[in-house]
Amino acid sequence: MRQLIEVKVNSESAKDIMNGYPLLSKEAMETSGVTMAEGSIMHLVNSNGRYIATAYYGLQNKGIGWVLTRKEQERIDTKFFVRKISEAVAKRDSFYEAEDTTAFRVFNGEGDGIGGLTIDFFNGFYMVSWYSEGIYSFREEIYQALSEVVNVRGLYEKLRFNHNGQYLEQDDYVSGEKGEFPLIVLENGMKFAVDLNDGAMTGIFLDQRKVRKALRDHYSKGKTVLNTFSYTGAFSVTAVLGGAIGTTSVDLAKRSLPKTIQQFAVNGIDYEAQDIKVMNVFDYFRYAARHDLKFDVVVLDPPSFARTKKMTFSTAKDYPKLLKDAMKITNDGGIIIASTNNASFNMKKFKTFIDKAYTEANTRYKILEEHQLPEDFTVPDKFPEFNYLKVVFIKVMN
Repeated sequence: MRQLIEVKVNSESAKDIMNGYPLLSKEAMETSGVTMAEGSIMHLVNSNGRYIATAYYGLQNKGIGWVLTRKEQERIDTKFFVRKISEAVAKRDSFYEAEDTTAFRVFNGEGDGIGGLTIDFFNGFYMVSWYSEGIYSFREEIYQALSEVVNVRGLYEKLRFNHNGQYLEQDDYVSGEKGEFPLIVLENGMKFAVDLNDGAMTGIFLDQRKVRKALRDHYSKGKTVLNTFSYTGAFSVTAVLGGAIGTTSVDLAKRSLPKTIQQFAVNGIDYEAQDIKVMNVFDYFRYAARHDLKFDVVVLDPPSFARTKKMTFSTAKDYPKLLKDAMKITNDGGIIIASTNNASFNMKKFKTFIDKAYTEANTRYKILEEHQLPEDFTVPDKFPEFNYLKVVFIKVMN
């Protein structure tokens, strides 16, 4: 039997929740003496005991739970999840109908009304990501609801939470047809290889779809392109398909080499004509500077935080330095595509990092275009802080 607990919320947080804010912080609630299990249903009340919303308890890095409904009599059951998933699927009608794109986000957490849960579509297969034990406790109801709303060719899942300090090792297959990987998906007519049963990531970041299209359509023809923190080389593939005369992909992970070769191969691109480096990006910057290598386009899409034996990198602290290093190997009039998925700062703050870097380098610049999350990555109305992706195309003006 699922726990149902009445929890009092402080006045400031009560106001935020009534205005639609979906995330619950530990400081928002008066829980002294109350022991809650993951997945407990909370009836949130104000200081006068008046009902505000119904939420679930689930610990994750953002907070301790998420609002599910503001209707006091609404039950959190399979019917509830059917309604939420149906509404999300209806918003993505144009994606389901598109012939040139077969990979997109179907359900985007708090943006679609259930924080801590995402669902992605890959050519008939669905991948569900769970970000806390709390939401994972609704697994059976949510899978039942998903099967009632859409035709699921095969179902996979990712557990993005840890249990007793450790991430759980598991087979990601859940039900239906077992995929033969790599599975080939389309994105704006480009082919990408994905694997839904190979750890936390699939081989492509779906939130960068519009950025890849912009790179292909407007910034690649006749250019040399450096793709740093390249992962499986998706930006490099995009650049070649856009007419780039050469790409260099740099990533520290050893597996980036075979994965990048695979992405080139599925698009009929001769990988041997492209440069793929398995090395630290900062070491590569020094290597390129020593050898007087310069590029027309440089893609910077680092992880929010990374640690090696030599150094620690944080986008919140070190992005200006990263940009200055990139500038040294960017041709005059060249383009730097600066990207981050760090949710701890907004686009306005990110632009201050950019301005700081170019000011310190005594270099003029022009912002050509900006991107945040694409439309399938729905974010809550009125709360842009959940729009974590920030991408800026910067032209060197010297």
